[in-house]
Amino acid sequence: MVASSQPLATAAGVEILFGGGNAADAAVATAAALNVTEPTSTGLGGDMFAMFYEAKTGQVTALNGSGRSPAALTLDLLRDTAVVLDEDSLPPYHPLTITIPGACAGWCDLIERHGTMSLSDVFAPAIHLAETGFPVAPITSHFWQRGAERQLRTSLNGIEMTIDGRGPNPGELFCNPALARTLRTIAEGGKKAYYEGEIAQAIATTIQAAGGCLTQADLAAHVSTWDEPVSTTYGGLRLWECPPNGQGITALLALNLLEGFDLPSDPLSPDRLHLEIEALRLAFIDTSWYVADPRHHATSEEYKTSDVYPALVSKEYAAARRKLIDPKKATLDQKRGSPLAGSDTVYFCVVDQWGNACSFINSNYMGFGTGIVPHGWGFTLQNRGHNFNLEPGHPNALAPGKRPYHTIIPALITRQADGSLFGPLGVMGGFMQPQGHLQVFLALAQGLDPQSALDMPRFCIKDGVSGGEVELEQGIPPQTIAELARRGHPVREVTGWDRAEFGRGQVILRDPRTGVLTGGSDSRADGCAMTLT
Repeated sequence: MVASSQPLATAAGVEILFGGGNAADAAVATAAALNVTEPTSTGLGGDMFAMFYEAKTGQVTALNGSGRSPAALTLDLLRDTAVVLDEDSLPPYHPLTITIPGACAGWCDLIERHGTMSLSDVFAPAIHLAETGFPVAPITSHFWQRGAERQLRTSLNGIEMTIDGRGPNPGELFCNPALARTLRTIAEGGKKAYYEGEIAQAIATTIQAAGGCLTQADLAAHVSTWDEPVSTTYGGLRLWECPPNGQGITALLALNLLEGFDLPSDPLSPDRLHLEIEALRLAFIDTSWYVADPRHHATSEEYKTSDVYPALVSKEYAAARRKLIDPKKATLDQKRGSPLAGSDTVYFCVVDQWGNACSFINSNYMGFGTGIVPHGWGFTLQNRGHNFNLEPGHPNALAPGKRPYHTIIPALITRQADGSLFGPLGVMGGFMQPQGHLQVFLALAQGLDPQSALDMPRFCIKDGVSGGEVELEQGIPPQTIAELARRGHPVREVTGWDRAEFGRGQVILRDPRTGVLTGGSDSRADGCAMTLT
């Protein structure tokens, strides 16, 4: 089974499974097809993370395919160029926000370690879609048109991703032969063709022409990393996340906090939503400080990366922090703890006939990222550097060759008793992602099927700020909204297109007795789950 936000991308993954490929092969095929059909969210100019469950061994591996900042990018450079509009971050679409795109290396590395097919075979469905064209799905069309107005019209070469300066209409055919050329080049030459060949030259030349500082040497130095996944247990299940620089530990911290409460069975009751919101407020205040590139030494003595992440997700730390939650009142001014003192996008998942599973996420960030296009190659470049902190001494402070705080996070669930696969899951959408993981996980743990768990109305603490406004999706009962407001939460009901704030998820569950798969795809997107029997 494959579940993604685009039916044609789901079909591409199923085609690979039908041809004998496994979950890793199908995942990369789906990622490539999503680059074609939903460039509003993802592509070869962005980053990726993946988790893979190997049925034969029960082992979970985590792949970090995020890129690093250019070697020349420093806080001093920002001051010299005077591009910072406020004290917190770079302008969102500025070329200095472009970090090295890690997606291509990540795709290749996943196939190399876990896959069984060649890149030529895996990319074939996406190349066909790019060359012959595809009808653009309705929700994708809306955000493509918004991206054309917001980034593509004004960014260098961004017009190449439009139809005469506009986004395609629903059902209108869009061809991207330039992207097909890119995929063929990578299929023939592997990741080296992207990071050291003419694609790299086009990327570096375009960025420098736009005013950025990324070079071909930066691209050539890029590598993915295989990291030790982090996890916690709740209700007989184990939730796995990629470690920082991703924000997945936010969901783990919140789960640990909630474990000490008797959650009401009604998932939309004010008592339950209040506790979930408060747990995430505490989790976010910690991760906004501690989530950073662990391979960079921070200036703070308190930040020791070898110890801090296990301590953050420990049950002991949660027990101490849980005392700060008032079950009847919102606390908007929480302070980060000291665990050593006593983490726009596409997500999709695949489960193959052998029981292997791949949880995969790929993103440009903020839609088309910067909107800057390497001329003639058919993809936009991300703006992940926007997530660096500009405060000297902060663990996530901008520095050369460093990965920023990353919002995109895949997740995977196993059973605590025997380590068997429960299923992959993910919810895309900036700082909504760990909040979505928490809400969907709790619904699944309560026994809901994947589609029901995904369709349930959600809340979102705006921008992952501990004291931020709580957005409540249409469908949450009015009495719940009123009670949350009475308890001190700044709340706002969200309807229509703004419901994109609540992310778009996919889930596949596997029955350990029969092997039967049950999947769901978020109704907030254009996609579907599709099975192969």
